[in-house]
Amino acid sequence: MAAALTNQLHALVNNMFATGLLDEQFQQLQMLQDSSAPDFVSEVVTLFCDDGERIIGELARQLDQPNVDFDRVDSFAHQLKGSSASVGAQQVKNTCIQFREFCQQRSRDGCLKTLDLVRTEFYDLRNKFQVMLQLEKQIQACYPKH
Repeated sequence: MAAALTNQLHALVNNMFATGLLDEQFQQLQMLQDSSAPDFVSEVVTLFCDDGERIIGELARQLDQPNVDFDRVDSFAHQLKGSSASVGAQQVKNTCIQFREFCQQRSRDGCLKTLDLVRTEFYDLRNKFQVMLQLEKQIQACYPKH
């Protein structure tokens, strides 16, 4: 059972790399996890997902204002870009770079279109991360703690 789950987990993560969702930064995160911090990756991923959801909501609220404060929108896009980079979320990070270009151009339409793309990429990645974390929990459950 554990071997099959482990194979599923590896296939999922490999697919995330192959499709460009993740970059080498995620591998760096995985290398920081050890017996002294067995939940390190899941904690970082969970924090990224929670922060990302909050920031995307804030971006949508800001862009919905009659007078958009593009500097503030850019600040939120910058935060999402930074957290995406730190977790290895390559596509989300790259889309945030485009988003920030539209902020600098003061283009509400460009920002709104890019926000839709960021949202799609973020939630796709978040869903895969959730599957990954669920598989990790199932694998851990196969090995009782002493």
